[in-house]
Amino acid sequence: MIGFSDELTAPTPMALRRRGAPVFATGGLVASAHPLVSSSMLTTLAAGGNAVDAAIAGALTAGVVLPAMTGLGGDLFALVASPSDPEPVAVLSSGISPRGASLDDMRAHAEGDGRLLPQHGPLSPSVPGFVAGMFALHERYGTRPMTELAAPAIRYAADGFPVSPMVARWFPMREELLRRFPCSAAVFLPNGQRPRVGTVLKQPDLARSLAAIAKGGNDVFYRGEIARQIGAYLTANGGAMTAEDFADHEATVTAPLSTTYRGHTVYQTGLPTQGFVNLEALNIIANDDMGTLGVDRAPGIHLMAEALKLSFADRLAYAGDPTVVDAPLDRLLSVDWAASRREQIDPTRANPNVQPGILKPGDTTYLCVIDGDGLMVSLICSISDAFGSGVVAGETGIVLNNRAGHCFSLEEGSPNCYAPGKKPMHTLNCFLVSDEHGTPVMVGGTPGGDGQPQWNLQMLTGLLDAGLDVQEAAELPRWAVWPATYPAELGNPVELRVEAQTDQATIDALAELGHTVNVVPAWSMISGAQLIARDPERHVLVGGSDPRVEGMAEGI
Repeated sequence: MIGFSDELTAPTPMALRRRGAPVFATGGLVASAHPLVSSSMLTTLAAGGNAVDAAIAGALTAGVVLPAMTGLGGDLFALVASPSDPEPVAVLSSGISPRGASLDDMRAHAEGDGRLLPQHGPLSPSVPGFVAGMFALHERYGTRPMTELAAPAIRYAADGFPVSPMVARWFPMREELLRRFPCSAAVFLPNGQRPRVGTVLKQPDLARSLAAIAKGGNDVFYRGEIARQIGAYLTANGGAMTAEDFADHEATVTAPLSTTYRGHTVYQTGLPTQGFVNLEALNIIANDDMGTLGVDRAPGIHLMAEALKLSFADRLAYAGDPTVVDAPLDRLLSVDWAASRREQIDPTRANPNVQPGILKPGDTTYLCVIDGDGLMVSLICSISDAFGSGVVAGETGIVLNNRAGHCFSLEEGSPNCYAPGKKPMHTLNCFLVSDEHGTPVMVGGTPGGDGQPQWNLQMLTGLLDAGLDVQEAAELPRWAVWPATYPAELGNPVELRVEAQTDQATIDALAELGHTVNVVPAWSMISGAQLIARDPERHVLVGGSDPRVEGMAEGI
């Protein structure tokens, strides 16, 4: 059974387990990157809410207690599987660039020797999709009033929450950015000081916005007072996004992407996310014996890294806003395409210059929850960079994302080239797995920008090829191909970043295979993986949580 260990002892030699064991439960199980997020979700389940209710409560709480990572000013993507309808549903909610800013306008404010859009500040946000995604989930699956689900987040915003070490570390990293904007500094640098560990951080303006949205719904945010306040603030401070850009935003509810791997169906979020990169890489390695190669040994890591290089190259060449770009996903996720891309991999040598295949005609947080009835949610939300744009939109208390600045390209001919009213490609993605009978059995994901499809691949191979349990999969030593897709990083020499707790013989062997290996401190990659599996026969749940963040898996 995927995610469950048959061993009586832990850790196994493959995982340097930092937490003693996975968490087991039958009445419901939650996993997130912050204890207060997990607490909000578990409280919702205990009060009679279902998994979607819990996920909404958790996402709203995360937007308060993880302000550098997510919030009302960001985007949201989710996968849901219901026992009554096991075909999963994807909720995709990210917004457009300002309609009033042309490509030439953005080039006039370009950074990085003219290669990059403004990375932060009032020109960097896209229309936030978080709120619409939350209400799309609630309308389809929710059972508890939104005012009840928002109550924990409102309380933490109004009364404050104690800053934890993980949250505190972001303030010195972004202090200069936050000081550029008085409204941001007033919230996150109270009395001119960085919040330290144990500081009770209050966000009363955000509490009022949360309460208004919980009571008034989508219209308050996209067509009401909050949209007007955000638009007016940006206009007054050199931005281009207006209230009119908000007015027609809607979340997309659709079937997810999927592929078959080791007899299981792996579902992923569709465009504009990078979910297909994860699936394409799985397809490329599908005919290799990953269990023998070793998911944490040089031959296996080499094969996965090379497969990801190819998948990222295809993403850069062919994928963009699906309403603007006709990305050939059927082709990119086909067996024939995977076979042709696998032929490009040399098992004895790394390729430093990967090209896209030739088509012939024809900073984020993740949470998951499964309730006692088997309803399961895989949800990821983000404001893109740490503290997003750095802009708190006036008296709304809302931190705006910098997804447009961070993720659009200025390169002519790129499917992801900036255009007014277009959605940028998104690093966010999360997964859901069904067993060989078509029964949903697992949800999982991780934050980490371009690391997401890479670490999801590591976890899936660890679970399905190596038989790891969910906690072992969350704790696998991380590695990542860099750069991958971020415009600000492209053009740098390709390297393979590897955490230092990786076996030294594996690191040496990867270097011998031709990888430029950059060993980073142990446990330092910004993964925050959360995993929950369900045994459909025993109705037992098991959860694992990445020790690289402060969260936890908890059950009832």
